Amino acid sequence: MNPYLENLDRIEFPITYSCTGRCRHCSEADKSKKRLVSGEICAEAVKRIASAYNIRSVMTFGGEPLLYPEDVFKIHSAAREAGIPKRQIITNGCFTKDRKKSLEIAARLVESSCNAVLISADIFHQEFLPIDDVIEFACEINRISPSSVKVNPAWIKGRGAGNEYDRRTAEIVSEFERRGVPCGKGNVIFPAGNALKYLSEYFEPGREYINPYEEDPKDLKTVSIEPDGSVLGGNILSQDILTILDNYRG
Repeated sequence: MNPYLENLDRIEFPITYSCTGRCRHCSEADKSKKRLVSGEICAEAVKRIASAYNIRSVMTFGGEPLLYPEDVFKIHSAAREAGIPKRQIITNGCFTKDRKKSLEIAARLVESSCNAVLISADIFHQEFLPIDDVIEFACEINRISPSSVKVNPAWIKGRGAGNEYDRRTAEIVSEFERRGVPCGKGNVIFPAGNALKYLSEYFEPGREYINPYEEDPKDLKTVSIEPDGSVLGGNILSQDILTILDNYRG
């Protein structure tokens, strides 16, 4: 086993950086990679990695991952078949204007064995996306699979903070909670992409912020496969994923 990957236990798929929102806090706003890798290839990568490493978690996110629902379903189904216990998605819950299709995708997401649905809902998302549609999607997940869905808001400081954004996000979160959808911890906004452009007043000048998603390159716990298939200096469209992992040198 590659010594740099001895503690590898998670696979992530940013399915696409295309999105139905234009959130001013988004750290991925300047990325333009589209979906090129098929769900079948990603599913095979999941099975291959899980055959060699003790993978405990698979996550799909974006952009908006449910713009490509069939690929998402295949990835989570493969994770279930590989015995990976935690199968997560981060979605804004607003990926189609067709209400019937939205509810169908909610049902199929549960059927694909995605067992942790994190709904990105806050003042930033709801500036562009209708909250009623998102609540309906979240409630459908909750109806089919109770306790598998949570609101995953983005905070400037956190719930209870005095700034306008966090106060309004708390109000939005409360609407979900009144409908039986609980709120998770969420995340504090990191200064990158749109966040750096539109929310700079909330970040301290001259302070060096540490990206909470960066890992020690010599002790990776997460492998992230990009929408174009690139990962750790290789690409799953042209190389076997285990060969890529074996060749990784930090």
